[in-house]
Amino acid sequence: MHPMLNVAVRAAREAGKIINRASLDIDLLRVAQKAANDFVTEVDRAAEQAIIDVLLKAYPQHGILGEETGSTFGDASSEYQWIIDPLDGTTNFIHGMPVYAVSIALAHRGVVQQAVVYDPTRDELFTATRGAGAFLNSRRIRVSSRVRLEDSLIGTGFPFRKHDDFDTYMEMFKLVAQRCVGLRRPGAAAIDLAYVAAGRYDGFFESGLKPWDIAAGSLLITEAGGLVGNFAGDGDFLHSGEVIAATPRVYGQIVTLLQRFSKVSPPDAEPPSMAPVSSATDAQIAQMNAPTSKKTGTLAVPESKRPKAAPRRIKASDVAKPRPAEKSLPPSVYKPRRNKD
Repeated sequence: MHPMLNVAVRAAREAGKIINRASLDIDLLRVAQKAANDFVTEVDRAAEQAIIDVLLKAYPQHGILGEETGSTFGDASSEYQWIIDPLDGTTNFIHGMPVYAVSIALAHRGVVQQAVVYDPTRDELFTATRGAGAFLNSRRIRVSSRVRLEDSLIGTGFPFRKHDDFDTYMEMFKLVAQRCVGLRRPGAAAIDLAYVAAGRYDGFFESGLKPWDIAAGSLLITEAGGLVGNFAGDGDFLHSGEVIAATPRVYGQIVTLLQRFSKVSPPDAEPPSMAPVSSATDAQIAQMNAPTSKKTGTLAVPESKRPKAAPRRIKASDVAKPRPAEKSLPPSVYKPRRNKD
């Protein structure tokens, strides 16, 4: 395991301990409201502080972007930035619904390199290092092999803030619901993305998300052989707030349905055809190479201090080729071969 990923895992498990202890006495928690239907608890803050303490002890020169503390801690000008959601699914948590997770990602110049999504209720640890694959509790995972949206189970997130565009979402919901096997909404985007990576979902879409909601999950998916982008099929999803994630073939079909709802579509783009895409990979590559005026850089770093790096886009080389399934055993049961001599 990569040293930086190992530190992130340790931080996630520390936060998980705090969350699990608090779940035993939910009625005693102090809950504050950041906005309408947007809650924060003392557990969110305690878990985030525990994560920050572990990360900065190991890497004091790195930056931090946390859901609750922003960029208060760490070096905001660093090329390395930890993106933290200490408790994704707070509303579920305060109602005793066991669907929430800790999400930690490390970005270098705005590109996610390490990822951890930890579900403390099930003790499921999803991890990924760029170029090294995605894992669930040390076993390699891959996206599902489904190629048709009509055969797919899709995850989503419902709008819940007063200023959200419910009418537009209902149009998207209707388009996707009529084409897929079913839609699911657990209420924690980090878990939704991890489930796509593990093949439990075949795709996922949602709008109104923040970088800490999707940073870790996005790397899990690409390392598991899937694709991630915004509704236009472009690679700028961390900043756009809209995300589609799916297997390569299903991804193209969802983009075809939702592209006209994207807020980052080029103004001169033609309305997409509603016909299914026969080759999602080719469509994805063409969409990723489309010109755009968006700029990316280190998250939460002032424009004047951001490193001059080219915008990150999904390229043809990012599309993972199918790999034979590998089964790896935990170290405790691994038995090395013995030399016959």
